[in-house]
Amino acid sequence: MTDQEKKDIHYMKLAIKEALEAEKKDEVPIGCVVVCDDRVIARGHNLVEQLHDFTAHAEMQAFTAASEFLGGKSLHDCTLYVTLEPCVMCAGAAYNTRIGRIVYGASDEKRGYSFFGMHQHNQQGILHPKTIIKEGVMKEECIALLQNFFRKKRKD
Repeated sequence: MTDQEKKDIHYMKLAIKEALEAEKKDEVPIGCVVVCDDRVIARGHNLVEQLHDFTAHAEMQAFTAASEFLGGKSLHDCTLYVTLEPCVMCAGAAYNTRIGRIVYGASDEKRGYSFFGMHQHNQQGILHPKTIIKEGVMKEECIALLQNFFRKKRKD
């Protein structure tokens, strides 16, 4: 395992902790962290239900916090670690931040940006051309979070 792969797992574990915070609030358990120079500069988790705001996705929360931390809107030296593949809205926001790298756990086959034919080799403007994508980090754990959450919801 390379040093980068070890870092990716470490930071994805932190994103999973954020997802668990969302779940405690009865939100869909999606979490993320933004890392710059091996330092977590922002965290986010879903707040859609709590804020009654359909744009309050984990990534949107983290992008705002990271930009505030850095004092500017460009996140080109940063990596977003997120438990679920970004949706088109969050991918569009990622484009505007010019984030350097996105690492995600579970794919979103219904609403993820790649569902719309805009995956890493065919971005078509949804992500910045310089943004590097890595998918499937801790995939099983990220999928299990979502499956367990929705399984519990169906029982209620």
